[in-house]
Amino acid sequence: MSAQKLHIGIIMDGNGRWAEARQLPRSMGHRAGIDAVKRTLNACKNLPVGWLTLYSFSTENWRRPVGEVEELMQLLRFFLRSELAEIHRQGVRLNMIGEREKLPPDIQDMMAHAIHLTEKNTGLVLTVALSYGSRQEMTEAARAVAAKVVAGQLTLAQIDEGEVMAALQTFGLPDPDLIIRTSGEQRLSNFLLWQAAYAEFYFTETLWPDFGEHDLRQAIENFQQRERRFGTRNAT
Repeated sequence: MSAQKLHIGIIMDGNGRWAEARQLPRSMGHRAGIDAVKRTLNACKNLPVGWLTLYSFSTENWRRPVGEVEELMQLLRFFLRSELAEIHRQGVRLNMIGEREKLPPDIQDMMAHAIHLTEKNTGLVLTVALSYGSRQEMTEAARAVAAKVVAGQLTLAQIDEGEVMAALQTFGLPDPDLIIRTSGEQRLSNFLLWQAAYAEFYFTETLWPDFGEHDLRQAIENFQQRERRFGTRNAT
């Protein structure tokens, strides 16, 4: 397998269906999903992955029943408390994109602490997309660029892709090479819409709680068999 480091984004889907298939509460599916996160992080050590972005909680997920949202927040608290030391030991650098201010204050503090603790690590960059929506992200970027124009710091003619990219929450990260979605669904669901312009996509029927190293390896091997042209074509 090639040593080229990849940026992989994963839309972690299927926790609820996994639980329902076993006649368990949806909360048990979310808990099993935490184990899949840990397996995937461990798998990255054996695979050419330099950046991993996990779609953990979307802006639309706030519309779910209050009890389910609170369960997800509790699981996030549990993950940060129980796994942060190991993540740090492995040299992982933690990052977050999304509307941090919408999260409970204690989780905001925990995320800030985790990001600060791991900011000098040089291993895998793990970005958690939390309370994240790409349309909202691009709207905020448009506002930021417009504010520069209003302030006289930028002219309309100077607005280009670079200016927009610099205003996105993912600034400093490479665009994703591969987007994986579990559970058989085949859509982006408001995830990295700008950044995924030339990403490859891999859809698997595997539900997220069952996802592991074999699945990740299979996705990467499939990706490596593709020819990426970025809008060009090979000379004939």
